[in-house]
Amino acid sequence: SLIVCHWLLAAQWHVCQGHSGRRHWQFQVFSPADNTFAVAGVCERTLIAVKPDGVQRKLVGEIIKRFEQRGFTLVGLKLLQASEGILAEHYHDLRRKPFYPALLRYMASGPVVAMVWEGHNVVRTSRAMVGDTDSSQAKPGTIRGDFSVHISRNVIHASDSVEVAEREISLWFHSGELISWETSDQSHLYQV
Repeated sequence: SLIVCHWLLAAQWHVCQGHSGRRHWQFQVFSPADNTFAVAGVCERTLIAVKPDGVQRKLVGEIIKRFEQRGFTLVGLKLLQASEGILAEHYHDLRRKPFYPALLRYMASGPVVAMVWEGHNVVRTSRAMVGDTDSSQAKPGTIRGDFSVHISRNVIHASDSVEVAEREISLWFHSGELISWETSDQSHLYQV
């Protein structure tokens, strides 16, 4: 499918199967100078989890709104009481930290909203949207900068790399719970 951006710029979506069997997109931008397409971004998936304090404070809608306004596509969503097993595996790398037991207790203290978002460079972009883990360092305009009250109650989790995102998504979701779909802006605004 061909995308026309203004009068001199064209772009193209390429869909292929990845190693995991899921669809993989590349957005390519046409360069009239050398008559070639260059990759502008790769479509990725990331896990975003609204932690118990964010759910209790009714921030889920605001967080979803920010990701939708950024142009990302929601492909998985569920409200759950996270099991000890999921939490232990999710925070496996932190198990030797002194705050680990308190972290697990906090994450099990109430429901979590787990989401999978899809989009170009969604992992890096979502980390920037979420802000610094330490709320005192998080910039205004980021989710944590706007809503977090303490480093131990920082509202949201976001995968920090593509590899970690793949592991976390497979931990929190079964493949049948993720729905790939085409948004209206992809099919109506960009395809010629």
